[in-house]
Amino acid sequence: MKRIALFLVTNLAVVVVLGVVASLLGVNRFLTANGLNLGALLVFSFIMGFGGAIISLLLSKTIAKWSSGVQVIDGTGSADEAWIVNTVRQFADKAGIGMPEVGIFQGEPNAFATGAFKNSALVAVSTGLLQGMTREEVEAVIGHEVAHIANGDMVTMTLIQGVMNTFVVFASRVIGYLVDSFLSRGEQRSGPGIGYFVTTIVLDIVFGFLAAIIVAWFSRQREFRADRGSTQLMGNKQPMIHALARLGGMVPGELPKSLQAMGITSGVGKLFSTHPPIEERIAALQNAA
Repeated sequence: MKRIALFLVTNLAVVVVLGVVASLLGVNRFLTANGLNLGALLVFSFIMGFGGAIISLLLSKTIAKWSSGVQVIDGTGSADEAWIVNTVRQFADKAGIGMPEVGIFQGEPNAFATGAFKNSALVAVSTGLLQGMTREEVEAVIGHEVAHIANGDMVTMTLIQGVMNTFVVFASRVIGYLVDSFLSRGEQRSGPGIGYFVTTIVLDIVFGFLAAIIVAWFSRQREFRADRGSTQLMGNKQPMIHALARLGGMVPGELPKSLQAMGITSGVGKLFSTHPPIEERIAALQNAA
């Protein structure tokens, strides 16, 4: 993973924008009118924190289609399209979820699944993946994406992101209040000053990136689980191992940022990487019972 997924960036942007709007509307003045109202601040932080995460989740499928140029297919086109749709349907039935939309997008080897609800998600594969892998390997990749949906990974990521956002908003405003109180000691005024506004905006961004590291760690764990999910849907772990090994020898296509958290990558497991290194994923499957 070369950059933070847009899912994380969108949350950060929403939190910052909501914070600025709240300041303009006088919410910060209300929170600090008679000293910092921690109870009101916690409620405010919760609404803002989960607001950004939920907005990102609800828009995820629409953004995915737009940003990657997904062509939704229904299986009535070519024989390959019919096979892809049928494969997704079989896995969805086996996983006990509603039939996702199925799409193809132009690009190097990659795939993703996204959507706010298990029964109305989207699974998309790239032309490079279809051309560079055997059918069994493509099936394993599709099984991995269906497992993401069945596991509720997008919702789980949203909840984790919401908790992190809440912490970001709460902590930045508490520290902002303390900084502003220090800078304005002895000065009489009815609301927060410039120190509060500057500090909260800066810390929203700084803490937002720290929160992204934690969210990325959780994301890497769910990749291992989706790999195992694919082996369960396939009834055999070798196709997923072979697919990962082939990906390790390819240059995975760079997805639009909005999809990176749900796609395939051969990243090196850096702090902001949402996917573990390919070799670790293969080792985990090989060591699985």
